[in-house]
Amino acid sequence: MTELADLAARYKVSTEFQDWTGRRVPVPETTLVSVLGALGVPAGTPDERRAALAAHDREYWERPLPPTVVARTGSTSSFWVHVTHGDPVGLWLRLEDGSVRTGLRQLENNRPPYDLDGRLVGEATFEVPADLPPGYHRLHAQAGGTDHSTLLIVSPATLSPPPGRHWGLATQLYSVTSENSWGIGDLTDLTDLAVWSAARHGAGFILVNPLHAAAPVAPMEPSPYLPTSRRFVNPIYLRIEAIPEYAFLRKRAPLGKARAELAAKAHRRKRIDRDAVWKTKRAALKQVYRVKRSAGRELAYAAYLAREGHSLDDFATWCVLAQEYGPDWHGWPAPLQHPGNAAVAEFAATHAADIDFHRWLQWLLDEQLTGAQATAEQAGMALGIMHDLAVGVDPNGADAWALQEVLALGVSAGAPPDEFNQLGQDWSQPPWRPDQLERAGYAPFRALVNAVLRHAGGVRIDHIIGLFRLWWIPEGAAPTEGTYVRYDHEAMIGIVALEAQRAGAVVVGEDLGTVEPWVRDYLRERGLFGTSILWFELDRDQSGGPLPAERWREYCLASVTTHDLPPTAGYLAGEHVRLRAELGLLTRPVDEELADDRAEQAAWLAELQRLGLVGADADTEEIIRGLYAFLGRTPSRLLALALPDAVGDLRTQNQPGTTDEYPNWRVPLTGPDGRRLLLEDVFTDPRAAALADVMNAQVRAMNP
Repeated sequence: MTELADLAARYKVSTEFQDWTGRRVPVPETTLVSVLGALGVPAGTPDERRAALAAHDREYWERPLPPTVVARTGSTSSFWVHVTHGDPVGLWLRLEDGSVRTGLRQLENNRPPYDLDGRLVGEATFEVPADLPPGYHRLHAQAGGTDHSTLLIVSPATLSPPPGRHWGLATQLYSVTSENSWGIGDLTDLTDLAVWSAARHGAGFILVNPLHAAAPVAPMEPSPYLPTSRRFVNPIYLRIEAIPEYAFLRKRAPLGKARAELAAKAHRRKRIDRDAVWKTKRAALKQVYRVKRSAGRELAYAAYLAREGHSLDDFATWCVLAQEYGPDWHGWPAPLQHPGNAAVAEFAATHAADIDFHRWLQWLLDEQLTGAQATAEQAGMALGIMHDLAVGVDPNGADAWALQEVLALGVSAGAPPDEFNQLGQDWSQPPWRPDQLERAGYAPFRALVNAVLRHAGGVRIDHIIGLFRLWWIPEGAAPTEGTYVRYDHEAMIGIVALEAQRAGAVVVGEDLGTVEPWVRDYLRERGLFGTSILWFELDRDQSGGPLPAERWREYCLASVTTHDLPPTAGYLAGEHVRLRAELGLLTRPVDEELADDRAEQAAWLAELQRLGLVGADADTEEIIRGLYAFLGRTPSRLLALALPDAVGDLRTQNQPGTTDEYPNWRVPLTGPDGRRLLLEDVFTDPRAAALADVMNAQVRAMNP
C-alpha cells in the first residue's frame, strides 16, 4: 500500500484518522481508491498508481506558476516559479487598484532541476511582501519571451470583532408565519421579527436559516441545508405585496383571496406545505411579472443582470430546464447535461421569457434582502441579519450542474460517527474538489461567499471544519466507511476573511463535532467566532459535568440549543432520546441513554442552583430562563435565543440521520400546547418577552 499511501498524501487524502473516542482508525484501501477516483486519479492497480504519481510530478513541473498564491497582510510568504534551468525571470505584481509593484526578493532554493522531456526545468522561490493591501491581485512572470500570470489572494491577517456583547434571535424563517404572509414565513416577516427584537428588547442581530434556492418544482426539497443553489435565494420567501409593481396590478383582489385561502389552510395543517405555497405564489408572481416596469426600475434590473452575469443565466436556465425535464439533470437528454453545450444555448434562446422570469425573481429577492438588512439596522441592530451558509448542495441541482468541473463525483460529503450521531452522517452532497478550486482561483467559492454577505451583518458557516477537511463517503458506502480530504484552509478561510472585511460582517463558524484541537485556535487567530451549544459544553478534562461559565470561549456564538436538537422544553423532557430510540438511531440501549441524559440534566440543574439562577423547585419555564441567564455568565460575545424556546415550542425542526421518517424542516412554530402561532402572537407573548429581556440583561451587564 506504499504507493497508494504516497498518492493519497499528494492529494491530501487521509489514510487514517482519529475518531471521537481518540482511537486511531486506518482507512480501507477500497475507500482510498474510490476517493482518489473522485479526484480524477485512477488508483485501482499498482500500474495506475505509479502512472498517477508520475503524472502528478509532471503537472507540477509543467506549471510556470502556482495555480493560486495565498498570503496575509502584515507577514511575508513565498511562491515558486518554474523556468528553463538557468534562464532569467522577470516578476511583477498588478494590484487590484491597477498599481504595479516590482522588485520581489528572491529566496534560496536549492532544489535540483527536473527533466521534462529532455528540458531541464529549474525552480526559484520569491517572497510576497508583507505590506501588500488585502485584495485579489495578479502575479506576473516573464521568462523565455512568454508572459504568465496567476491570482494572488491577500487576506486580512485577522478580522476585528464587533465591540461589546450582542444577543439575537435564531429562527427558521419558513416556520414563522404572520397574518399577511402566504402560508410560509417570508422576508417581510423576517424584517418585522428583527424590528420587534431590536426595538423592544435590544437585540443586535437575527440569525436565520439558509435562504438558499430550492428546485422550483414539486416536491420542493424542505431542507434549507440541501439547496439546489447556495449562490441564489429561494423565491418562496418573497413578500409579493412588497414588490413595487404589485401596486400597479389591475386585478389585485383575486390575489388577495388566494393568499387568504392559502394562509387559512396552512394554519390548519400540522406541517408546512411548500408545494402548495409555491404553486399559489408562483401564479401570483407571474401576474406581477407582466406589469410594465418604470424606466428607473428597468435601469436597476439591467444593472443587476450585468452584475450577476452568466452565473445568474445558468441558474435561471437550469430552473426552466428543471420545469421541463425534472429536477435531476443527470436524467435530462445528454446534450442538456452541461451548461456549455450548444443545445443549452438553443434551449435558452427558445425559452427566453421563462428564463427571464427566474432572473427577475432573484432581482426581487436582492431588493427585499437589501431592505430587510437596512431596516434591521435602522431599528437599532448593531449587526442586523446573520445569514447561514449551508455546507453543500443537492447533487442533482443547479449548482452541481453549473459547477460540475469543480465538484467531486462519485462521493458525498458527510461526517464520521460522533457522540450524538453514532452512525455518522451522509449529507448526499458533492464536495468541492480542492485541486479544481485552486486551478479556478477559487472563483466559485469567492462568488458564493460574496453573495451570502451582500445583505448581511454576519454569516454563520455550517460545518466550517469542512474548509479545513471534509469527510468524503464513496457512493454506496456507509458514513462509517469514508475518509478525510484536506483543503487549503489558508485560501478558504482567507477568502472568507477578505469578503467579510469588505462587507463589515462578523463570521461565526459552526465548529461542533469532531474537530482537530488546533483548528479552533486558528479560527480565533483569524478573527472568526466559534459556536458553543450549552448541552455540548462539558468539562471533559475534569468532572465531566457542565463546563464552568468562566471557561467558555469569549469569541463564540453561545446558545442553549440548535436546530438539530428539540427546543429546550422538549430536551428537558427527554424528547431527543425518545425520538432517536423510536427511529432506531441509538447504538446502545435506550435505558442507558435515558440514565445518562437524566444525570447530565441533573448536573446542569445543580449548576444553575449553585449560581442562584433557579430556585430549588424550578419548573420548566424557570429552568429555561436560568439556562439562558447562564449564557450571560460566560464571556461569550454573541448570544442566541432560539425562537422556539422563546414561545415554549416542543418539537425539533430536524432529526439528523433521517429523511422522511420525521417531518424535518416542515414543523411550524407552535406554543407549548401545540397550537400554531403567528408572528403577531410572538409579539404579545409574555413568555417570549420575558426570555428576550433575560437576553437583553446579559448584554447590558457586559455593555454598561
